[in-house]
Formats: sequence, C-alpha cells, structure tokens
Amino acid sequence: MSQVDFPHVDFYVIADAAPDAHLRHACRIAEQAVDQGHRVFVRATDLSDAKRIDDLLWTFGDRSFLPHELATPTSPTHPSIRILVGCTPPLEFRDVLINLSIDVPSNSDSLPRIAEFVPVDAEHKRLARERFKQYRDLGVEPVTHNV
Repeated sequence: MSQVDFPHVDFYVIADAAPDAHLRHACRIAEQAVDQGHRVFVRATDLSDAKRIDDLLWTFGDRSFLPHELATPTSPTHPSIRILVGCTPPLEFRDVLINLSIDVPSNSDSLPRIAEFVPVDAEHKRLARERFKQYRDLGVEPVTHNV
C-alpha cells in the first residue's frame, strides 16, 4: 500500500458511561468496516487489553461472530480473518485502524482511516484531547462524532 498523505481520522465521543461502552462501539465500527470489505486492525495498548478486546468481539452483539485473531508473528492464519487485534498492525491490515491505545500510532501517515474513541471518564478524555492535538499537528483535521 502506498503512503497516504492525510489519513481520515474519526473521533467517536461516547456518551454512555458503562465501563466498556467505547470498546463495544469499537466492535460496531469494526463490524461496519468488515461489512464494507475492509481489513481491520484493532490496536490495543498491551497484550492484556488485546485479550479483553478479543473476548468482547466474541460477545458484543447478537449478530453472528466476527472472524478475528490476536496478532502473532504468523497472523493471520485463515483468509476469512478480517479483524486482527494486537499492538502493531501488519501491512496486510491497514485499511482501517481502530486505535484503543493511549497514543497516536507512529505510522499514522501510512494509514487510510483511523478510528479513535473518547470514553466518558476524565483521564481518557484528556488523553483523547492530546491525540486530537497530535493529529492536527501532523496536518490532519479529525472529524468528531457524538455517539
């Protein structure tokens, strides 16, 4: 995939105060992206968070299971896998990056679309504001959605 000068960045401001509300919304965004034919990488802060997201992808909705895997050096192992969860996106999974980590991905300029989430709690809001500012400093104008 060639370099993208300005990725499209969406910030989803979550109104629901439930602890996993932003993660559930991230699962819905992943599902929509897969339905549109994209490959999705869900970027976690660490392996523990990746496993939590992996578990949630099994149970978040009433719809059928979304084929996904935890990222490993040999992922993905099956062509039906459209969602990969981990800390560093492989080249094959860069259509849509769902960033659930606390920082801006170091390779954000090579990603066509990035989805960011702003949970209700004050610390996550502060971190999201910092990421928003970092994207602007990179020349990207993020789009905000209140959900």
